[in-house]
Amino acid sequence: MLRSVAAHPFRGRRNWLFDDDDYWRLWYAGLVVFVVRWLETVAVAMFAYHRTGSAFVVAMLTMLRVLPMGLFGAFLGAAAEQMERRTALILVVLLMLVSSGALAVLAVLGRLEVWHLALASFANGIGWATDNPVRRVMLGDVVGAERIGTAMSIDVGTNNASRMLGPTLGGVLYATFGIKGVFALSVALYLTSLYVAFTVRYRNRHARRPGAAMLAHIAEGVRLVRRDRRLIGTLVVTLIFNIFGWPFTAMVAVIGQDRLGLSPEGIGLLASMDGVGAFVGAVLMALFARPTVYRPAYVGGVGVYCALMIGFALLPSPLAAGAALMITGIGQSGFSIMQATLVYLAAPPEMRSRILGVLSVCIGVGPIGFLHIGWLAGLVGAHWATALSGAEGLLALALTRRWWRRI
Repeated sequence: MLRSVAAHPFRGRRNWLFDDDDYWRLWYAGLVVFVVRWLETVAVAMFAYHRTGSAFVVAMLTMLRVLPMGLFGAFLGAAAEQMERRTALILVVLLMLVSSGALAVLAVLGRLEVWHLALASFANGIGWATDNPVRRVMLGDVVGAERIGTAMSIDVGTNNASRMLGPTLGGVLYATFGIKGVFALSVALYLTSLYVAFTVRYRNRHARRPGAAMLAHIAEGVRLVRRDRRLIGTLVVTLIFNIFGWPFTAMVAVIGQDRLGLSPEGIGLLASMDGVGAFVGAVLMALFARPTVYRPAYVGGVGVYCALMIGFALLPSPLAAGAALMITGIGQSGFSIMQATLVYLAAPPEMRSRILGVLSVCIGVGPIGFLHIGWLAGLVGAHWATALSGAEGLLALALTRRWWRRI
């Protein structure tokens, strides 16, 4: 079934995509989180860099959005199987609404400080860490395992589209209204997401477990990962991307200002270019992806991403740097679509939230990468730190072939 659907991208898909209201409600909830994430990331980076002049501080603020995945990902995945996921989704959106609302109030009062942004980044990171074990498992359950590849392509494509809109809009709002305008828009968007989350009809069975049983539940998921070579290979590639690849996004605003001499609007436009490429990549994956290309798209996407990081860092003109960023987006698209898809398909249905929680832990090693690139930036500058991190990612990918070839 999966092969026949993949071979004919539009055959049999239009009905299940456009007639399933819960799919689109869950899609919209994700869209808001994605837009606000990129909207705030670029604005927070510019605010922090203007206040401190430190690329390391900028990297640390972005790192704090990822840290909860590493700290709590496995526990959140196990907890997601102990409660009704719609309720969990509502609570997560409410958490992020309160966080952005507090920042908006502080900004309006003129009392916003960098440490406030650090606390809010960590809180929002907790919400972000629940996306795989809660909302994306709900998406898979709504559409069915045989359609998860296309469903994930559309969802990730939405994320990528938000990377076109969010940074550009964040740069314009920051230049026009200051950071208070950015957080005011975040609050408005979260309110619509909260309303939509309440209208989701999907319900899942769940079982309450005491704390000790929950730890055993997590251990069972880890044991499954250790036995399954497909999962090991998938998670190894995820580790490489999140240590050596993705953290360079924290350096885009710094490189845009210091090396390329761009204004806030220009920095926002530059930061959106990987979103343009990623959106194009997601559309191509939705149309043409077959199971035979899942591994090349996943592993090759990371290779392309790391290689073009080097190009972005060293190219001297905004136009060329933007083109390099756009190609990194295409590479990331293949990786990010296949990441959750491969794990979802490999995990038993009753353990999907747990295994996706383990995936969140692997994504959560990103703070190591942010510390690494922030430290390098302090030593050799943001652009050389980015180039070195990309080269390290390519080397790590070559050295771990014995694991990812099992995918």
